[in-house]
Amino acid sequence: MEMKLYSREWCSWCMDAKEYLTARGYNFTEVDVGEDRAAYLEMRELSDQTYVPTLVAGDAVLANFDTAQLEKFLREHGIDP
Repeated sequence: MEMKLYSREWCSWCMDAKEYLTARGYNFTEVDVGEDRAAYLEMRELSDQTYVPTLVAGDAVLANFDTAQLEKFLREHGIDP
């Protein structure tokens, strides 16, 4: 399943999400919405909000989360590395 993590460079929750996913062997594409306006607009369209981090996994979207919410989201959607 393709996963995309929308983030910003100095976002601490984004850093935590990247570390969490990487440490557990998830493959994902990171998109810096601070550097890419089109990606920011895409994230806003997909998640109906403007906060990072936002994770898109297939048709599932998790926005503005911490690692506990991320763990629950991955488990509930059966998303394995």
